[in-house]
Amino acid sequence: MIFSSDNTAATPPEILDALTRAASGPALPYGADEHSDSVRRRLADLFERDVDVLFVSTGTAANALGLATLTPPWGSVLCHRDSHVNNDECGAPEFYTAGAKLVPLGGADAKIDPDELRTAVRYKKGDVHSVEPSVVSVTQATETGAVYTVDELRELGAITKDAGLRLHMDGARFAGAVASLGATPAALTWRAGVDLLSFGATKNGTMTADAIVVFDRALTPELSFRAKRAGQLTAKTRFQSAQVDAYLTDGLWLRNAAHANAMAARLQDGLKAVPGVELLGAADANILFVRLPQPVIDGLLADGFVFYHDRWGPGVVRLVTSFATTEEEVDALLAGAGRHAV
Repeated sequence: MIFSSDNTAATPPEILDALTRAASGPALPYGADEHSDSVRRRLADLFERDVDVLFVSTGTAANALGLATLTPPWGSVLCHRDSHVNNDECGAPEFYTAGAKLVPLGGADAKIDPDELRTAVRYKKGDVHSVEPSVVSVTQATETGAVYTVDELRELGAITKDAGLRLHMDGARFAGAVASLGATPAALTWRAGVDLLSFGATKNGTMTADAIVVFDRALTPELSFRAKRAGQLTAKTRFQSAQVDAYLTDGLWLRNAAHANAMAARLQDGLKAVPGVELLGAADANILFVRLPQPVIDGLLADGFVFYHDRWGPGVVRLVTSFATTEEEVDALLAGAGRHAV
């Protein structure tokens, strides 16, 4: 039973069926197909405004190409030190920006601290000897499972815009944030100042398809050229867009995310009763960090549970649920933790 990542989940039948239907007959290439048009309409409705959409194969591509469009080579990307763009992209943002510098900031729950940001957006601005603060990147939900509230995003957005910077959102788990808060996608993005969103879907159901949603459509021409140059303009785009189309149909994306969140909350509530367990922050979405006694870690691993541990400190464990996680799997882990704690 795997709690290491939501990337381990399979693909829902709705998306598989959509792929099968898309495989029948011809379709125009490079995003001119009916599925791509449908996704653009759905996302325009979802975000309550016209948007441009580019399909990519990975979240890394979405983040790196988006940041490259927003940042000159002499610029800097202000992000949280625990963010995915800072720690888990193998230097892709630096590579695709042709050398822009990532400047990590602090803040509880992997959220950027507003006071730190106020200083950073103006630090050495205009100084030819330094990188130029150019874009702020926020992660929603964060790498610790926390979620930025609408007010928190508005505050960061105001700081960013007042300094003349762009705002990027890494939305690898954006659906989880929307499901957790019950806020509108518009309120969590462009109404808070977001210029460009990496709209994650693979962690929540799709097979090989994420998207970049562009709110400032003046960015689209450059982004399109960058995507082509990076090998991210797929000839048979319909096999990506059909997945995202099905993902957005009848609320599948939010149902999946709500289930993953509920399983994390069930896990969190159950672990509170296990002796020696320390919860490290709240699981607003589908990621939970806890500190477990070593006998519990060893026992669960021996039982066949899979999770990351000891990457962040002695006894620190990350548990991730997905749309495919069952109550029975959660309860089995809780039973095992209780058994090994005594």
